[in-house]
Amino acid sequence: MTANRNFKRRVRARAAKTGESYTAALRHFRSTANGDVMPETKRMRIAVAQVVIGDDPSDVAAIRASGQEIRRLMREARDLGARLIHFPEGALCWAHKLKMSVNGPEEIGPADWNRANWDVLRDELAQIVELAGKLRLWTVVGSIHRLTPPHRPHLSLYVISDRGKVATRYDERLLSNTKITYMYSPGSVPVTFDVDGIRFGLSLGIEVHFPEIFIEYERLDVDCVLFSTAGPPEPGAQIFATEAQAHAVTNSFWVSFAVDARHAADSPSGVISPRGEWPAQCSYEKLPSVTTTEIYDDPNDFARPWRRKARTGIYEHHVVHNDPRSDDRSVV
Repeated sequence: MTANRNFKRRVRARAAKTGESYTAALRHFRSTANGDVMPETKRMRIAVAQVVIGDDPSDVAAIRASGQEIRRLMREARDLGARLIHFPEGALCWAHKLKMSVNGPEEIGPADWNRANWDVLRDELAQIVELAGKLRLWTVVGSIHRLTPPHRPHLSLYVISDRGKVATRYDERLLSNTKITYMYSPGSVPVTFDVDGIRFGLSLGIEVHFPEIFIEYERLDVDCVLFSTAGPPEPGAQIFATEAQAHAVTNSFWVSFAVDARHAADSPSGVISPRGEWPAQCSYEKLPSVTTTEIYDDPNDFARPWRRKARTGIYEHHVVHNDPRSDDRSVV
């Protein structure tokens, strides 16, 4: 009973220090053989891929080729020991604003989604789901999610479990002006999922421009955000990578950055550590490739709980109350 009380005390102490719930804090502890309670470091090898993104949902041959490329990289990642593979925005299929425009390829207009070959998209995704189950590989892949007409589709990330099931889906919430005006319906909620004790969050498209997306995931206690993008128009592809690095550092979590291979010369896909470093990056050639690295949590890293406390404005020491020299901005 004493050992159990001590264990609960240690968990509550961590929860109080970090601002986590008791359940979230519990994920960070294990018992040793002699009964001591020690923080447990969770580790996982993940893969991030870059592919050349097809941009015409009516092009059956291109969709089939994308599906084959995705499955090839899934097999390669599994051979490298990855537990999860992460693909860019629209890896299976993306939609070019001019190719989908009802006004023709010379003028942006509302997207004609009747042109999309939904049956082929569904079949290719089904093959990806089946292979994920065979490889026992969690797979996060970007595509278009059809809604009931006349509603426009979502631009989405499908999360496929190692059991060969779609576990959840993230829909881009903060859309560009063109996307929201002519092309897609926005999503509405953040999405997290857990694999082997590691919690992942999902972000998509241009959401790297919005710190609130990543701060929200920090509050949801994620260990890694999987950010998928097709990348910005040239020039300036490296801007997205730089912003992703900043979010990793300021929130003290890992960020997996998956981008179209055509941006590889400036900013290939890769994984960013909580210190803002790149322990793994794909090839700088503008070709499909995959890279892997081990991500982990660090129970002894107090940067994250310190930032949480700073953001709440709650400090244990040196809080000033009713001192006129603090309130008077004109004195020296």
